[in-house]
Amino acid sequence: MSNRSTSTQYPSTPDGRYFVVRGRLWRKSNPALDEETRAQLVKELMAARAAVRHSKEEPGKMTLARRRVDRAKFALGERGPVWWRDGEPDLNRHLVKNTVYARWFSQLQEHRDIDIDAE
Repeated sequence: MSNRSTSTQYPSTPDGRYFVVRGRLWRKSNPALDEETRAQLVKELMAARAAVRHSKEEPGKMTLARRRVDRAKFALGERGPVWWRDGEPDLNRHLVKNTVYARWFSQLQEHRDIDIDAE
């Protein structure tokens, strides 16, 4: 997923490395990618995901399609070596409650509960 599409749908960690879906951290794309490159890679990722959906009955094609998804996610920085340089570990797919982001997320949830109750 790109940085732009997740910002309004899912909360992003304060450092911009992850977004949270159902209590789990997902690594965001490398923000150092230029817009043209990022757009091309996102287009390839979406095409690869479509290929996965359309190859459910063909194991060979499914394998190739999943490799395409993996390559696109690596190129975007969502998988593979981390794109930050401060030595912090990759927490991709970890439950946010078990990470250094637990306090931030619990406070975020408290504010969301207040907003929901106010409406």
